[in-house]
Amino acid sequence: MANSTIPDRDVIRISQIERGSLGIAGVGIAGIGYYLPERILTNAMLSDKVDIVDDWIQTRTGIRERHIVADEQATSDLGAAAGGKAMQNAGVTADEIDLVIVATGTADMQFPSTSCIIQELLQLNNAAAFDVTAGCTGFIYALAVGSQFVASGFYQTVLVIGAEVISRIVDWEDPETCILFGDGAGAVVLQPSPPGYGLLSAKLGANGAGGRHLLMPAGGTRLPNTPQTLAEKQNKLKMNGQEVFRFAVKTLPKVTLQALEAARLSIEDVSLIIPHQANQHIIEAAARRLDLPLEKFMLNIDRYGNMSAASVPVALCEAVEAGRIKHNDVVVMTAFGAGLTWGSVVLRWKDPTR
Repeated sequence: MANSTIPDRDVIRISQIERGSLGIAGVGIAGIGYYLPERILTNAMLSDKVDIVDDWIQTRTGIRERHIVADEQATSDLGAAAGGKAMQNAGVTADEIDLVIVATGTADMQFPSTSCIIQELLQLNNAAAFDVTAGCTGFIYALAVGSQFVASGFYQTVLVIGAEVISRIVDWEDPETCILFGDGAGAVVLQPSPPGYGLLSAKLGANGAGGRHLLMPAGGTRLPNTPQTLAEKQNKLKMNGQEVFRFAVKTLPKVTLQALEAARLSIEDVSLIIPHQANQHIIEAAARRLDLPLEKFMLNIDRYGNMSAASVPVALCEAVEAGRIKHNDVVVMTAFGAGLTWGSVVLRWKDPTR
């Protein structure tokens, strides 16, 4: 067991001891769902747009293909599809959803929030709704926030969605970024869980000084869109790949261990780590630093690329479907992203049939 020192101020602990002493129920995942657009863009197809071959992309990133939205689709469409599947999987009706939280950096529009649009699409008439923006860490942030509403008893059923349409904000003439990203959405339903199961801890962090390494400069109040900014493609995603890579390699294992310590668990207790799918080399480096075999990590980046806030929930859904997560398993979900932000959640999985 890890040393149970007092956690940093930004560690959220939902341990069994604290739940019992405060009379607060545990918080678990009652349902999961995901949605991927039908259109697939392979590396070979992408090489027609930029002068990069398939082997080069796979060697550098681990990506073979990614899903891209249809022209008429927006982030809310993907999020609503994933959310509806999670609700069906959990066996809850629209009227039972108390709150919907959407993690996204590619909202349908500045306002209203994408969560409000999804609330209408799914007819969640009793639900409050808001968005969370934390880049690729967004789903981890949203999961930590949503769990607090359930743990406190404020709400009974919370729908958390990570949804992105990154293809609309990448520069398709920039080979350093356009090869990396794909579109998709994943969702979970949070409800009270039996003691000892569900979310055990969460570690969240941010360093605004690193925000310049991953951003979309124009389109906000600092730099509104003008003919000049559009011509300069300042309304597209910009990334300092080397800096983000270095940040990720250090941060992913560190935040994983911090979250485990907050849950009073060790790396040896972990059955599966579900990392943000940004680059296979980052995940391999994290495995080495944690002294774990790569088989302990869920990988689907080869088929989807980097789906930002959608990558972790989609990987979670696929891991459950593939039988890689079983009753009583300790699972860690961990991510890093624009902000710069990072976060990790530890949970003990409960088979809904048991």
